[in-house]
Parts: sequence; structure tokens; C-alpha cells
Amino acid sequence: MTHLRSALYMAWLVVTVIPYALCCVLWAPLPLSWRYRLTLGWPRMALWGARWILGMRYQAQGWEHLPTSGPAIILSKHQSAWETLYFAVKLPRDVVFVYKKELHRVPFFGWGLALLSMIPIDRTKGKESFDQVVKIGSRRLEEGRWPVLFPEGTRVAPGQIGRYKQGGALLACHTGAPVIPVAHNAGECWPRNAFLKTPGLVTVSFGPAIDPAGHTPTSLNDAVRDWIEAEMRRLNPERYANR
Repeated sequence: MTHLRSALYMAWLVVTVIPYALCCVLWAPLPLSWRYRLTLGWPRMALWGARWILGMRYQAQGWEHLPTSGPAIILSKHQSAWETLYFAVKLPRDVVFVYKKELHRVPFFGWGLALLSMIPIDRTKGKESFDQVVKIGSRRLEEGRWPVLFPEGTRVAPGQIGRYKQGGALLACHTGAPVIPVAHNAGECWPRNAFLKTPGLVTVSFGPAIDPAGHTPTSLNDAVRDWIEAEMRRLNPERYANR
């Protein structure tokens, strides 16, 4: 059944993304806010498919920590592609992701992404990529949008910890926007680069806002890491039983 569900879901993604990408090209002349709302239809369909085809249910904890007004920077654990769908669909503000610019060359998906004015960076430029995050991210915050960053930079397996990079912390210290740390266990159902996906309950936990005032980028980054990793141990203690 897992193989059948996974195959059906992959077919669902392919069948829906192609016409949506073509529509993205057609509505490119529209204002950005309209394009964003229209394009959001595909992540909604993908998240819906994950729920009803794969059996991936989800719940949120700590929703009250999200600001009701004003800026915020979301710094999240990264285990799968599922959380990118969730944040785009469920967060109360328009979001922008930091991602490698090469994704714009991916047929269909990349075309739609390129039209949303997010935060594409050239990772080959090393330290300059952090400058790109701060420069472009500051503009997106001024537009009233919430940047979403994954400090580990790449997806990590459940129970593993990647090196937390400082891009999000630098952006927060530069702009003064509060940081919302996020832990989740989507990788338990949707492993990194895995075709097979399993039913289950994903818990997304939003932490209390961290004010960057009085922090250096290093200390802020450490505070984010400490909260997320402590929360991961609460969500899935069995993954850390021998640590």
C-alpha cells in the first residue's frame, strides 16, 4: 500500500504542476500579490494530496507565538519537502524562501518559483550569499512578507543535526525583526530524497519569538539552534535515546 500511495502521489504532483506552471506564465503580468495567491493553489493541492493520498495528517503547536502584526523571520528545522508546502499554505503572511538560484532552471516548478520575487542566492559566492540574504531579505520584510529560512541549509534525517548557518540570524540582527524558531518531524513520514512516503501525524511546533536586540548573529543563531534541537527531543525522544 505504501508503494501504491507514493506512486499515486508522485503522479498527482506531476499532473498538477505542469498546468499550474503554464498558468503562472500567463498571469505573470498581474501584480505580485495576485500572482502569489494564484500560485499558492499548487502548494495547497500538494499538501491536500499528502493528507488524503499519503495519509500525512498534521497538527500545529505554539501557533499563538506567531505575531498578529508586524514582521517575523521563520527559522525552521529542515527534514523534507513537506514543510515548504506547509509554511506557504498555512502561515498567516505571504512568505519568501531562501533557495539556490539554479532552481529557476527546473522545468515547470522553477518557472513558477522565479515569478514570485523570493530570495534566490548564488551559493557559489560563499560569504557573499549571506550578504544577498540580508539585502534581499530586508526588502522582502519591508514589503510585509515573512522570510522562511532553514539554518541547516539542507534536509537532515530525523535524529540528526546539521550545522546551523547564520544567514537568518544576520538578517534578524540587521533588521530587528523577531525570529520564530520552528521544530517539526515531517521527516518521519517524508524522508529526504525518498520516493516512499508513509502515513502518520506530523507535528509542527512554533517557539516563542526571539528578539534579536542584545544578540550577536552568533548568539542568536545559538539560541535558535538550542530551542529547535531541545524541541526535537520532545517531539521524538526515541530518536535521541542513546545521546
